Amino acid sequence: MIDWVQFALHYGGHWLVPFVFGAMIWRERWIAAGFTIAAANLIDLDHLLADPIFDPGRCSIGFHLLHGWEAALAYLVLLAIPRWWVRALALGAIWHLMVDYGDCLMQGL
Repeated sequence: MIDWVQFALHYGGHWLVPFVFGAMIWRERWIAAGFTIAAANLIDLDHLLADPIFDPGRCSIGFHLLHGWEAALAYLVLLAIPRWWVRALALGAIWHLMVDYGDCLMQGL
């Protein structure tokens, strides 16, 4: 049961919640905003640099290049850029880190 809940929270957080954020923040363009926020999941490409690429016993926060504190600071700085799509990407990257951190907590890592 817990595995299913964790799966639903993790992937729902990555792929459904971005559209909720888009609707809440950028109502007039919520679909484009949702896709832009979800596109920030591309930060997971840094997993391709790891060996093994996927390790269920590893927390991605602080391990992968785009999941570290330096990257998080860069995402926060991007929130100051006055373009809606840059802010949406930054929000998506920050949200991605939060979802992954929650996943690590649920796994006890």
